[in-house]
Amino acid sequence: MLVPLLIAAVVGYLLGSLPFGYLIARAKGVNIFEVGSKSPGATNVRRVLGHGPGNLVLVLDALKGAVAAGWPLLATGLPMPAWPLMPVVGLTAALIGHSFSCFTQFRGGKGVATAAGGFVVLFPIGALVAAVVWGLTLALTRYVSLASMLAGIALTVAAVVRQTPPLIMGACAVVMIFVIVRHRANISRLLAGTENKVGKSPVETHAP
Repeated sequence: MLVPLLIAAVVGYLLGSLPFGYLIARAKGVNIFEVGSKSPGATNVRRVLGHGPGNLVLVLDALKGAVAAGWPLLATGLPMPAWPLMPVVGLTAALIGHSFSCFTQFRGGKGVATAAGGFVVLFPIGALVAAVVWGLTLALTRYVSLASMLAGIALTVAAVVRQTPPLIMGACAVVMIFVIVRHRANISRLLAGTENKVGKSPVETHAP
């Protein structure tokens, strides 16, 4: 049982650590850790480089989570006690890898897109509810950070209402807490009224 879980954790972490935001920005001569919010997440890439690169990072980061959670579901010959845990372990490790990537000196994004991709696989209805809440909040407030945190809360509420298995419900709660903690600086800016809104033109950037 321990070996399959360890494999899921290692594969998930390495997948999550792939720094797509950093690499895409670097290809355009920008060190994403030095501009904007200094995050390699899709929101900062979009703000700095525009919608094309930002949307590409969003898709790739979501794909990391989907693969980390999805490949154990397709694996065969696994010990049955380990099987239900492997997708959750894989996604959890991918979130840690995305936020603390071994390829970028343990810096990274906030994990929202990666979590979303994983829950499309693990809990599709919950992912849909979270996406609707995210979209409505963004449309009404234009704050990506607030939309992301409320989406995490909505995901957990959906898991409780749907009476999902305890493992999935627990994973939703862990991700909700993880996302909120990763947004603690944004929470301070929201309370101070200084948080950035979407819709601003990309900032001027220069190659480092």
